Amino acid sequence: MVVLSNPVLDHLPLTKNQKPTNSMSLPIIDLSMSDSNTMILKACEEFGFFRAINHGIPKELISRLEEETAKFFSLPLSEKEKAGPAKPFGYGNRRIGPNGDVGWLEYLLLQAHPQFISQFSLHVSKKTSSFCEAINAYTFAVRGLACQILEQIAEELKIEPRNTFSQYLMDKQSDSVFRLNHYPPCPALVDLKYKLIGFGEHTDPQILTVLRSNNTAGLEICLRDGSWLPVPPDPNSVIVNVGDAMQALTNGKFRSVKHRVVANSKKSRLSMIYFGAPSLTAKVAPLPLFLRGEKAIYQTFTWYEYKKAAYASRLSDNRLDLFRTEEKEAGDTA
Repeated sequence: MVVLSNPVLDHLPLTKNQKPTNSMSLPIIDLSMSDSNTMILKACEEFGFFRAINHGIPKELISRLEEETAKFFSLPLSEKEKAGPAKPFGYGNRRIGPNGDVGWLEYLLLQAHPQFISQFSLHVSKKTSSFCEAINAYTFAVRGLACQILEQIAEELKIEPRNTFSQYLMDKQSDSVFRLNHYPPCPALVDLKYKLIGFGEHTDPQILTVLRSNNTAGLEICLRDGSWLPVPPDPNSVIVNVGDAMQALTNGKFRSVKHRVVANSKKSRLSMIYFGAPSLTAKVAPLPLFLRGEKAIYQTFTWYEYKKAAYASRLSDNRLDLFRTEEKEAGDTA
């Protein structure tokens, strides 16, 4: 990763623009099919990501939120800044978190609760009331989809009760969040042999992520060999991926995989991401099913403890390593 001297790009990370060397593609799962449970389980174990079609989120909800999101990010900076600064919630521009990470983007980070989103509307202006209505309608629908997928996983694994995973998201104190990212086009990159990093490589800390983007490429997933797989945009699907907490709950059976977003030189990219999380006091530990004859890879921790560790780290850090049982034992004998 390098940084080039350019007034537009100063202090922003870039990476070499290389052609993909891997012909793999993201698993596509039709949620209306009878074998979708099995396919979801396989994708979570082998890939950590999959593309879901026939997901049930109404197209009008998606279109409405995309339109309202575009309107918000087209507002003057002074208007958008009324929703910030993001510490961690609110409007942010380029700076990602408190530890020096930056990217070519602006964003809005909100708690995924109707009351919080309504309060956000009051802080900004009456112009955003329809925006907040669109966010509330979409987050309600996407939470339902995330819970459905988690219950399909539990069903396939024969875990009882069926809501073993989804209850975390349905908890009234759930710490789930909703993020809207805007990656402006970067014309300065047209003649360069580099890609500008919009959002640096990272894993998602939560249980499950559901992402929807407009028809602009940018998402890349890190494969086991260290190469990066570009994910083409698709208006008919959403992308689902495993988070760190789910990897811990399954004792490493499911994979939380690093991913990033690169900027486009000609088109802006909008993405809307739901991060399904437990309550702050919820305990996260490998479930008994995944400990049959195996040692627990991860210590028991509360979601608050993990979230605190995540906010104290850089984007590319492996937070789960801080909670590995092997490290604890090594420290005890030292």
